Amino acid sequence: MRPERSPTRRQLNTLVQVIFIATCAAPLHASGNCDPRAFGAKGDGISKDTLAIQAAIDACEESGGGTVQLSAGTYMTAPIELKSNIILRLDKGAILLGSSDHQDYPPRTEFRLPDLQPLVSAKNSINITVIGEGVIDGAGDNWWQEARNIKDLCILGAGHPRPKLNVFDHCKHIVVEDVTVQNSPMWQLVPYYSDDVVIRNVRILAPPHSPNTDAVDLFSSSHVIIDHVFADVGDDDVAVKSGTINSPGPDSPSRDIIITDCTFLHGHGLSVGSEIAGGAQNILAERIHFEGTDNGIRIKANRDRGNDVGHLVFREIEMKNVKNALVISEYYPNILPAGNETTHPVTRLTPHFHDITLENVTASGSETAAIIVGLPEAPISRVTLRHVNISARKGITVGYADVSGDDVVVHVDDGQPITKIDGAKVTIR
Repeated sequence: MRPERSPTRRQLNTLVQVIFIATCAAPLHASGNCDPRAFGAKGDGISKDTLAIQAAIDACEESGGGTVQLSAGTYMTAPIELKSNIILRLDKGAILLGSSDHQDYPPRTEFRLPDLQPLVSAKNSINITVIGEGVIDGAGDNWWQEARNIKDLCILGAGHPRPKLNVFDHCKHIVVEDVTVQNSPMWQLVPYYSDDVVIRNVRILAPPHSPNTDAVDLFSSSHVIIDHVFADVGDDDVAVKSGTINSPGPDSPSRDIIITDCTFLHGHGLSVGSEIAGGAQNILAERIHFEGTDNGIRIKANRDRGNDVGHLVFREIEMKNVKNALVISEYYPNILPAGNETTHPVTRLTPHFHDITLENVTASGSETAAIIVGLPEAPISRVTLRHVNISARKGITVGYADVSGDDVVVHVDDGQPITKIDGAKVTIR
């Protein structure tokens, strides 16, 4: 089968319009108001307000939907579940604080794996909004201390679960806007198999060395807008995922995703993968500022977790003091192959990366300009660089990949601007 061509600018602009129209057309919520304080919530940061908050949510749902409003105060809570047609509004000065008692997070299956119940979740629901100038705080410190002593702590299903902060599981028409989300025990904001999601004007925070505190993880989700998000976390600032390691399938892709006007400080950058067994298509990221992240743009998989990943466009990107400006690798968790590579049989989990465009990208103060390395049995095809200017200690390494470029400038301190290893096809001027 002949590979598809990379989408044109006109096609991508059409994608923007389609997603915008879809999100604007989401049904409105009912107008009732359910005050958790009327159900006994104290908001004193000491009492557990779980039952009162959940009672307010349930009461709003029973009346056809409405707003559950948290006024200023600190509402300590165990996990709560949102329902269809609910607006959770956190006023300025309101903090929804996760309980630090591990026993408050019951075991349950998440993402087809043994896990713990997230602090805030919704399942099989529609029309959910989380909004306001308040804070959702996962109080993750004691979870992080425990996790730092665990080998393979970052692998889903490894037997040491930590609760995620906000999970929307098989939901539609989701809006998260204006709130601050912080200090999750693990991933912070996770649409899972969800459709029509808007995450806008949100701050997502965690200490730089907090393990697996990804800001946004899109997992097998579609028609997503991430706009004006400020992320300063301990892992991926945004990660696009689908399917787990050694997934038996079936897995749905993540697709039709727009990421615009974001700022990423500490963290591992903007990632596609590594758990990408369902694939990912049609991703546009533009006007992203990276400063001090470990990576800028990273597309990653391996033979045990890949699929079709293509039609990705990154443009108007600025990076400062980012360790690795660009990584496209089919050897995760490594970047480069450990030794001489041999061809392996192609399976349903073999990654196929193709049609990846970077346009109007500048990077300064990097350790590595770029590594673009595919598998012998699945070379990376049609990587295009246009108007790219990178200053780094080491240059671009290409292997088992087809890379072309126009107006590409790479300033290096050591070695050559471009190094070709086995299987490299490079046409850059």
